Amino acid sequence: MAAPQAIAGNHPMSVVFLMHIFTELPLAVQGMFWPATLPFMQLNNTVVVVMKLYAALMISSCAMALLCWKLPEFLPGKRALAIGLCIYHTALSTILYQAPRFIPMSFGPWAEQLKIIPETAWGTLHGLIGLLFVAWWQLTVPIAAAVNQPRAG
Repeated sequence: MAAPQAIAGNHPMSVVFLMHIFTELPLAVQGMFWPATLPFMQLNNTVVVVMKLYAALMISSCAMALLCWKLPEFLPGKRALAIGLCIYHTALSTILYQAPRFIPMSFGPWAEQLKIIPETAWGTLHGLIGLLFVAWWQLTVPIAAAVNQPRAG
C-alpha cells in the first residue's frame, strides 16, 4: 500500500480544479441570471434560452470541481471528473478557434493583425486548462497506481 502521506494530501496540481471554476463561473452566473447582457452578437430568444441551459451545466460543473478539489487523487470520481473537464476544455478550445466572430470587441489593431481576438484568446485559455488537466492526470497516476496495488500478505 502507498505511504500515508501520498494518500492523505492532495497534489499541488489539483489547483486546476479551481482554475476551472474561476474560468467558468463568471460566464455561468451572468448567463444564468442576465443572459441578455452577454457581450455576444445576435442574441435572440433561442440563444438566451440555450445560454441559460449552458450556464446551468457550467454552474453544476463548478460545484463538482469544488467538491472534488480536496479529495484524494486516487478516487475514481475525481479522476473521472478530471477526464470529463479535460475533454470539455479541449473541445471548447477547438470550437472557439473555429468559430466565426461573435464577440464584438477588439484588443486593438495590432492584436487583430496577429489574429488575437477575444474568441482565440478564450480558446487558448480553455486549451491551457485542458492541458493542465492532462498534466494533473499524468502526475497523479503513481498515486492512483500505488493505492490500487494488491497487498502482499
